[in-house]
Amino acid sequence: MSEPKVLVVEDEPTLARLLSYNLTLEGYKTTLVDNGRDGLQMGLNEPFELIVLDIMLPGMNGFEVLQKLRQAKVTTPIIILTARNAEEEVVQGLKYGADDYITKPFGVAELLARVGAVLRRTSADGMTLEAIDEPVHTGIKLGELHIFPDKYEVTLMGEGISLRPKEFEVLLHMAKRPGTVITRDELMNQVWGFDYIGGQRTVDVHVSSLRKKLELNQQSVHIDAIRGVGYKLVVSKTSS
Repeated sequence: MSEPKVLVVEDEPTLARLLSYNLTLEGYKTTLVDNGRDGLQMGLNEPFELIVLDIMLPGMNGFEVLQKLRQAKVTTPIIILTARNAEEEVVQGLKYGADDYITKPFGVAELLARVGAVLRRTSADGMTLEAIDEPVHTGIKLGELHIFPDKYEVTLMGEGISLRPKEFEVLLHMAKRPGTVITRDELMNQVWGFDYIGGQRTVDVHVSSLRKKLELNQQSVHIDAIRGVGYKLVVSKTSS
């Protein structure tokens, strides 16, 4: 089996060398880039299993790189590096499509654990949105919401909805038990896995994004937040 290729976009030389050294020791083939523009070009044109992306970069910041990669339909898993106590950076990064985050300063053990966890999750997913090209199956129908698990596709009122893989998995899990309150812990464990190190804020960010994408027809289906507990997918009786 070939070494997993990891792109590290970090402009601080000491930290970049530390990341490269430890990832290489762990068996990853690491490529270092010290600015956002080169990081974007590498991410667009080279196949990587993972990208470790700093937020504060010269030329183009990490948020811009992340946005442009996702807009270009690059589904490579991305871990962002954020400053201490920078919750806004974490939330913004997750909204733009990051798969996980690490807060500076961090230890080598945490870095390797998060890298390993993200790669295991994406390997378990086994597919990307672009890679699936199979006949449409019946799927799950809730009112005007139609979910096709085999194709990672969702339509609402006949219109396709573009969801990130984890948004799709959250929706699919809730759709199997409509009207039932699903706790944040359950969503975290079922969608991200028991070994996920991130907090429940990750769930909230993905559900918030998902709710906005379902606003096309709230009379048919919507997500209710149950304060302090979790969420439930609500389908109107008239449209079921």
